[in-house]
Amino acid sequence: MSLVLTGSQVMQALDMDLALAAIEEAFRAYGEGRVNMPPKAYLTMAQGDFRAMYGEIFLPGDHICGMKWVNVHPGNPARGLLTVMAKILLNDPDTGLEFADLDGTYITDYRTGAAGGVAARHLARSDATRLGLIGAGVQARTQVAAILKVRPIQEIVVYDRHLTCSRPFAEQVAANYGINARPTENPAEAVLGMDIVVTTTPSRTPVVAREWVSPGTHINAIGADAAGKQELDPAILTSAKVVVDDWAQASHSGEINVALARNELTPEQVYGSLGEIVAGKKPGRETAEEITVFDSTGLIIQDLALGLAVYRRAKERGLGEDKDFLK
Repeated sequence: MSLVLTGSQVMQALDMDLALAAIEEAFRAYGEGRVNMPPKAYLTMAQGDFRAMYGEIFLPGDHICGMKWVNVHPGNPARGLLTVMAKILLNDPDTGLEFADLDGTYITDYRTGAAGGVAARHLARSDATRLGLIGAGVQARTQVAAILKVRPIQEIVVYDRHLTCSRPFAEQVAANYGINARPTENPAEAVLGMDIVVTTTPSRTPVVAREWVSPGTHINAIGADAAGKQELDPAILTSAKVVVDDWAQASHSGEINVALARNELTPEQVYGSLGEIVAGKKPGRETAEEITVFDSTGLIIQDLALGLAVYRRAKERGLGEDKDFLK
């Protein structure tokens, strides 16, 4: 039997605390070599693309495999649709039997936000209080939710190309979390003097300049998720401790992909993976002055770990519908 969960049912079982715990464990498994994860495959079309992600992970007391089919269609909001939508399947590796069929849209949002939170926990200064956002879309919301769980943020400055997006975003953040949040029409204001900066744009040219970034800043580079995309001035990468989620994916489609292709960054200048840091194999932040960058491309092991956690909580709460797809 497979438990089928719709998006609304997933959200009855999902919260950021669950996501942070699951994603931390997923990165630990990666760092300890307890995963089998081929790079994601892309199906590119005129209006967007689809990505097929599949893999295997050994978690404490669990061994699962599965896949995610996810789209990215930037023009969808104009049609009243989400830019990113996903489906996740979970299987028993011993038999191949599917045991969960989940809407993956919200799991994708939360696991990406939680990855930014885990990165901030290990790479941002412990006294970080100022957060700058470049981009005010859906992913910026879960980045904020996760980072507020791990750092004592007191002020947020939000930049988006459209003030009609950044202004209500800042108002909602202020109302939801009771902290000072304001929009800006100048991207430099969302970076200058910030302790943590998060970029969540689909840009193919740098939107953050090196001279804006202060010593001690941590950057979550989230938006670059396909070949040719970049959000950061390459000079930031060469002056920072650069941490990737996965070398194969990041070198092909992460923040570092363009700089590597243009020989503006060498493989040797990439410090390592977040999994190595979470597993204790490499130190995270080592000084108050160093600049750190987390290059997030999104890993199937994040979807599997969080999908399993959602599945278990949903079973406990009696959510979803059991289906036997073989009959």
